[in-house]
Amino acid sequence: MQHWARRLEQEIDGVMRIFGGVQQLREIYKDNRNLFEVQENEPQKLVEKVAGDIESLLDRKVQALKRLADAAENFQKTHRWQDNIKEEDIMYYDAKADAELDDPEIEDMERVSKVSTLRLDFVEDPNFKNKVNYSYAAVQIPTDIYKGSTVILNELNWTEALENVFIENRRQDPTLLWQVFGSATGVTRYYPATPWRAPKKIDLYDVRRRPWYIQGASSPKDMVIIVDVSGSVSGLTLKLMKTSVCEMLDTLSDDDYVNVASFNEKAQPVSCFTHLVQANVRNKKVFKEAVQGMVAKGTTGYKAGFEYAFDQLQNSNITRANCNKMIMMFTDGGEDRVQDVFEKYNWPNRTVRVFTFSVGQHNYDVTPLQWMACANKGYYFEIPSIGAIRINTQEYLDVLGRPMVLAGKEAKQVQWTNVYEDALGLGLVVTGTLPVFNLTQDGPGEKKNQLILGVMGIDVALNDIKRLTPNYTLGANGYVFAIDLNGYVLLHPNLKPQTTNFREPVTLDFLDAELEDENKEEIRRSMIDGNRGHKQIRTLVKSLDERYIDEVMRNYTWVPIRSTNYSLGLVLPPYSTFYLQANLSDQILQVKYFEFLLPSSFESEGHVFIAPREYCKDLNASDNNTEFLKNFIELMEKVTPDSKQCNNFLLHNLILDTGITQQLVERVWRDQDLNTYSLLAVFAATDGGITRVFPNKAAEDWTENPEPFNASFYRRSLDNHGYVFKPPHQDTLLRPLELENDTVGVLVSTAVELSLGGRTLRPAVVGVKLDLEAWAEKFKVLASNRTHQDQPQKCGPSSHCEMDCEVNNEDLLCVLIDDGGFLVLSNQNHQWDQVGRFFSEVDANLMLALYNNSFYNRKESFDYQAACAPQPQGNLGAAPRGVFVPTIADLLNLAWWTSAAAWSLFQQLLYGLIYHSWFQADPAEAEGSPEARESSCVMKQTQYYFGSVNASYNAIIDCGNCSRLFHAQRLTNTNLLFVVAEKPLCSQCEAGRLLQKETHCPADGPEQCELVQRPRYRRGPHICFDYNATEDTSDCGRGASFPPSLSVLVSLQLLLLLGLPPRPQPQVHASRRL
Repeated sequence: MQHWARRLEQEIDGVMRIFGGVQQLREIYKDNRNLFEVQENEPQKLVEKVAGDIESLLDRKVQALKRLADAAENFQKTHRWQDNIKEEDIMYYDAKADAELDDPEIEDMERVSKVSTLRLDFVEDPNFKNKVNYSYAAVQIPTDIYKGSTVILNELNWTEALENVFIENRRQDPTLLWQVFGSATGVTRYYPATPWRAPKKIDLYDVRRRPWYIQGASSPKDMVIIVDVSGSVSGLTLKLMKTSVCEMLDTLSDDDYVNVASFNEKAQPVSCFTHLVQANVRNKKVFKEAVQGMVAKGTTGYKAGFEYAFDQLQNSNITRANCNKMIMMFTDGGEDRVQDVFEKYNWPNRTVRVFTFSVGQHNYDVTPLQWMACANKGYYFEIPSIGAIRINTQEYLDVLGRPMVLAGKEAKQVQWTNVYEDALGLGLVVTGTLPVFNLTQDGPGEKKNQLILGVMGIDVALNDIKRLTPNYTLGANGYVFAIDLNGYVLLHPNLKPQTTNFREPVTLDFLDAELEDENKEEIRRSMIDGNRGHKQIRTLVKSLDERYIDEVMRNYTWVPIRSTNYSLGLVLPPYSTFYLQANLSDQILQVKYFEFLLPSSFESEGHVFIAPREYCKDLNASDNNTEFLKNFIELMEKVTPDSKQCNNFLLHNLILDTGITQQLVERVWRDQDLNTYSLLAVFAATDGGITRVFPNKAAEDWTENPEPFNASFYRRSLDNHGYVFKPPHQDTLLRPLELENDTVGVLVSTAVELSLGGRTLRPAVVGVKLDLEAWAEKFKVLASNRTHQDQPQKCGPSSHCEMDCEVNNEDLLCVLIDDGGFLVLSNQNHQWDQVGRFFSEVDANLMLALYNNSFYNRKESFDYQAACAPQPQGNLGAAPRGVFVPTIADLLNLAWWTSAAAWSLFQQLLYGLIYHSWFQADPAEAEGSPEARESSCVMKQTQYYFGSVNASYNAIIDCGNCSRLFHAQRLTNTNLLFVVAEKPLCSQCEAGRLLQKETHCPADGPEQCELVQRPRYRRGPHICFDYNATEDTSDCGRGASFPPSLSVLVSLQLLLLLGLPPRPQPQVHASRRL
């Protein structure tokens, strides 16, 4: 076998030396040494410069934010409240007006009022990816808030003055994107004006639930939610509680910590989480699913619930926010005030706020609930129906904002958010936020107002930050990344969410963006702590096509971005320390090389693909490379490579590499007969963006990415020494390769390493494309006991010769497998159409043996950015979920009809008629059409890579009477494993099959209950505002309880059904009056 392996190695090496042209290309570069300079990437200087540029970009936004916040506070302070203000007194552009005017379901009366709003003209702006109007701001008001209420009209009145500040900000900084004021009343005023993106279903957008608003409106929170599940909580009340908890969870961000428990006589967590956990997307999903399983039974025990909550908040052995502490209790009512619990745990300092929520319609005395909230610096809310859930589960933020407002200028600090999806179509953004305070006083000498007016925000598109990073000087495998205090990436080449839900931030941890190891954990911690550092590490990287793992050397350098919560990192392979910079001052030479880009030269010089880069501002992009090349040539006929509107570095390098690869054709490829060695094509790809494929006709079957930096073969060749084989990618769900109809090729590539004056770099990759069918035959000959002249001789049991892979293919299986475990070549004709498949799908038994004998290692990771088709809906019957069904005895009992249970059932039926969709889908599903098609999910990925065994190895697969002998040996200077094995004699040897394909994780990745036991390092914001000695806690909620009267209730509901009541007033507390 070793003899066969040497023959294979020699054949591969010989072909690559003749046709690859590595040595010849080195000589070409040296012959053209006067046309380029070797530049150095100095990591520390680079990362400092980029960090400084990002800091300057964000600082300009910060100045605009401060001007807006100061102006808003002054405008509101001088505004005179008008009790008798009317809708016709206010003129503004209603962002949702155009959509609502076209909606046939909008009432005629409401449609008339829309006509009085401004009608604007819009122009397309590529920076906003939208049509905008720069003369006005737009107003968005949540669907569940009445636009004609006094509070809203006064809000619209004073915020109108912000428009001039918006416009002035843009004049000073034309690069500004959305400028937004999110009011605590729910009104959003944003600039420039653009029509609202109305979803197909109900528009549930409320600025107060956006990630940036929540982060700017209060300091981090430690929250325990306790839910009363005693027997009195029945029917609709339980449903309201479940929905309320889910809505409450949506008001939390990644800076917050939370746990949820249910209680009756005893308290217990609703999920597997036994302590406070970070309120990230995945943990909140666990809570939401667990809450749906709550069942009402037993008697109410407030003491058990509160003692559990206080114990959770006092646990100092876990990671938590360590700022605002609060308990949120949802109940239908009770008599116990549990004063002894508060005396024991919370008094006299009252460091834990208590918020109580009376849920459902009932005749209980709510005074104890009000007392609990007022005695513990909290607030009391009532949630009688589903319409009150959203407003009353977010109003608590006003209370938490009090210490921030009272802190004054100290609390006026800009915070930068996680990455999230812009609701107006800008794509992925971060937002700078600044709270806006109410500076008015109720009267002379009165206490300072402690209301937060809202949050000011300015968006920065991630693409604008990326433009500040070096694009192509770092090489194909070098990159810049940035993370925040949670360890989430702001910038990273692997930040590619397949689907985004604009209600949630995009949270990809640095250790999930890359393959996690101890070195990267240390780097991440150092960056979160705001340190500077540099470290060279050996680590694993995943290939671009996510099929392979390479063990590589990388240099990490990092610095903090001052005045922000971000830290910037730079990753460079050692071979990217230097790069080429073309210096084509000779215009005649420019023209000469440029002519090799013209399609008329392709027949003799080979087809050229150019990387679709931003060479010039006026260059029209296209996904079709032929069209892109045409656009490029047309533009170059109008401008020169030295034009100011063009990137001279990119253009000069592109034209230089065009000439250099043409010289490779001239010196090597043109005079060779590819058919002699069964080659379909030869090719060269360069850092400058050129991929030249020879002969021209081979370009018809070329499927690699025209951008070398995005081509898997290119990046892997740079990271690996020797020849890298890449079989065609086959999906197991697709049909096998059809060799009769198509000529299938196997790519073999290798990097070209230059050494110029002691500086080493790899500016290009060259390779060949093997004819699969012809090389499969050649493989059998090379792995046989004959020379090319000998005739094959079959060895039988009585012969004195050894069996080989050619004549004994009925008895021996001979294969070449690459370092990812994919089949490259086989001596079995029936396996040729399986080339490119994971070998376990071809021979599960043999692949398992190779893995068990350490020829392969396995790496498992999780893709948290995947998109999955929606799960099929369960059985949605006509009745709402969780309906309380009365017995016959109940129906015959008159007392039952005046009880809370009857009211609960009656309200369910009415809501079922009015809000039919409520029983069909969760509220979250109404927000956007993309979620109806696919949703984010977690996919488990498994890759294999070569283990520690390098020598030839023999082993027996022990299957009793069906044992198999196999030999395996790595081929030197390649990524191939040569395996010869006996064919299985029977099927008893079947063993477990190794899986390589991506699989969906129903539980959203690794078990969350286990992950929270070993939380990753993070830091919260540097400041906390949770206490102020001057806080006035007397405003702690009001409410009234009344016994349900059947006649009154029926009358009210009939009026509701008939649509006769006056316009509903928004549920805004009296203290909200500005």
